[in-house]
Amino acid sequence: MQAIEGKVVLITGASSGIGEAAARLLAESGAHVVLGARREERLKALASEIVAAGGSVRYRRLDVTDPADMEAFVRFAQETFGRVDVMVNNAGVMPLSKLEENKIDEWNRMIDVNIRGVLHGIASALPVMRSRGSGQFVNIASTGAYEVTPTAAVYCATKYAVRAISDTLRMETEREIRVTLVSPGVTESELADSISDERSREFMKEFRRIALPARAIAEAILYAVTQPDNVDVNELVVRPAKDAV
Repeated sequence: MQAIEGKVVLITGASSGIGEAAARLLAESGAHVVLGARREERLKALASEIVAAGGSVRYRRLDVTDPADMEAFVRFAQETFGRVDVMVNNAGVMPLSKLEENKIDEWNRMIDVNIRGVLHGIASALPVMRSRGSGQFVNIASTGAYEVTPTAAVYCATKYAVRAISDTLRMETEREIRVTLVSPGVTESELADSISDERSREFMKEFRRIALPARAIAEAILYAVTQPDNVDVNELVVRPAKDAV
């Protein structure tokens, strides 16, 4: 794991699910991890466990929908470790419902977190990476970035957007900055907890019976960030081996 030893990796949405699993695995592999999420108490507990296991970690409360807060998060990482090597834009929400339900507040929340949150991460970290002439973004999308299902119109739209943003960022940085899109299939997480529509919530309970452990997605992230500097892993789609979308 020499390719990650000493790298400074920022992770949004790090208090649970994929973000938490990535924090543990990357710290275990020798990275300095900087964790951001709204639930500061969870970050504190996770950081304590990582330190007890011999890892290097810092954390800061973060609202990815606030561009100033994201800038402060990146600045905190810089001031603590001197640089930013990898930004993992992981924070996301998934309150599924049919369009006819008119859950406009939930639609806007998905747009704010899933799209604007990624854009704020890019806006804050890209100038720092550009100044060093290197860096990597790992943007977490979903298999919903490739196909749509009933109740998931807005969620899938946000993930299609993350895919488009990632492709464009890669083109615009002309291979100076590496950009990886990781698209998980159904994975153990708290995403389904935000579903207020009763029918959609029951469907997701059944859908998640064969969910991947979050560690599987963390392993994909680790793979992408440990490649040699001249290797840019563009996209990783990770699904359960059994029947699942």
